[in-house]
Amino acid sequence: MISLVNQELQVAGKIDYDNAEQYYQQGLALIQKQPLPVVVNLSQLQQGSTLALAVLVRWLRQTPQAQGLQFKAVPEKMMKIIQACHLQDDLQII
Repeated sequence: MISLVNQELQVAGKIDYDNAEQYYQQGLALIQKQPLPVVVNLSQLQQGSTLALAVLVRWLRQTPQAQGLQFKAVPEKMMKIIQACHLQDDLQII
């Protein structure tokens, strides 16, 4: 699911309605233990859905000024959702 590798939060698998809250809670616990900003690597995420994006945005809102996360290897489908929602200026994508 979520692991900390080389000071990056690695998100793996598929976020769906059955496990979204578990992903959120597990990720939030790891984020709160790390110095900010935290790099969130999405290269192992199976599907870049609106639900997955919602989990990422919820994490971001728990950081000071909603600026504590940087997103890496964002899936193409998720990038299209981000652009359609005009969130590209709100998310730090590296």
